[in-house]
Amino acid sequence: MSNQNLRRVVVTGAGAVSALGNDWAAIKQTLLGGLSGVCFMPDWQKYEGLGTYLAAPVHNFELPPHYTKKKRRSMGRVAQFGVLATEKALTDAGLLNDPVINSSATGVAFGSATGSSEAALEFVPMLENHSTSRLNSSTYLRMMAHTAAVNISVYFGTQGRMYTTTTACTAGSQGIGFAYEAIRYGMQDVMIAGGAEELCPSQAGVFDTLFAASKKNTTPEATPRPFDADRDGLVLGEGACTLILESYEHAKARGANILAEVAGYATNTDGSHLVKPNQDTVKRVMTDALKDADISKDQVGYISAHGTATSQGDIAESQATFEVMGDKPVSSLKSYTGHTLGACGSFEAWVTIMMMNEGWFAPTLNLDTVDDRCAPLDYIQHECRELNTDVFMSNNLAFGGVNTSLLFKRV
Repeated sequence: MSNQNLRRVVVTGAGAVSALGNDWAAIKQTLLGGLSGVCFMPDWQKYEGLGTYLAAPVHNFELPPHYTKKKRRSMGRVAQFGVLATEKALTDAGLLNDPVINSSATGVAFGSATGSSEAALEFVPMLENHSTSRLNSSTYLRMMAHTAAVNISVYFGTQGRMYTTTTACTAGSQGIGFAYEAIRYGMQDVMIAGGAEELCPSQAGVFDTLFAASKKNTTPEATPRPFDADRDGLVLGEGACTLILESYEHAKARGANILAEVAGYATNTDGSHLVKPNQDTVKRVMTDALKDADISKDQVGYISAHGTATSQGDIAESQATFEVMGDKPVSSLKSYTGHTLGACGSFEAWVTIMMMNEGWFAPTLNLDTVDDRCAPLDYIQHECRELNTDVFMSNNLAFGGVNTSLLFKRV
């Protein structure tokens, strides 16, 4: 398809469930106050051998009463997050209960690292004790990796394309990217895009065994510390964020409020190691995103970094970013939310859209002394920075060597 026939893609709504709050007003106040959602998890102390007791959970989460027991039956916590975030996003876009959602014009591109851990436990007695006593008709539906995406589709009645991105830390950003491509190339008019994740101590155990989880258990407010010389690893979080993407023509025809335009997207794989990022392919994914958007690096005014606070990740990402983009202003929202895995790409994209539209960007929390092994980027530290830009880049990297880069611009 020629560039003349490619459609513009815009964001017309967003909704979230997060440790920082469940709407922009609450999240903004948390960011402006320099507060994080990280806390000590006393219940995790019962796990012998686990060294990290830190996380950023969503507190006191409950679905509204109109989610009946029958409608919730196939939803574990991760799917509940995703469906509620989507309801908020559709409401924000003015599309909740619109007939276009219940048609083939609307699709879903949504991901998570895993399904619901609680449901997976129902299979344990079968494998350990040869008993199916805990299995029921919804066990697999809650456990399967694409549970959030399909529960969104069924609950809202979409009939278009379905992309289920289970690429861990890039699930949310790939959800946006695949949705963007589906609309850009004329396959869909509307896409529900994003990612979700529920917190589980088993995930903390994964990073703990890799020596990549923070153990600052007595000072949860001081961690994670992306790019800081004193960082000691990541902290996990949970939540969900959904963006509503539409073709520009579809949005304008119905008088929609446009939050931003998705200007470009790229994704690739390292093809070299399952957990160590490859600086060369991280560089290329940013270069490819710029090319896709037909935007020069000089037009990009801010970069939302993946910024997990792991040693290898921070160094490789910062060096790759500097080589491609120069010393751009950069910060990591994971210093507030922890690493929300499948949700981080979409949540970080939305929050950064809102900050761009208001002309300020949050600093990286706990970044006091930049590790001299990290590249000399313009790290936003200590306080929010007023910054007027029409374009920003949002990057994410995942286990398995999956990389994504998204470009958004103000409309």
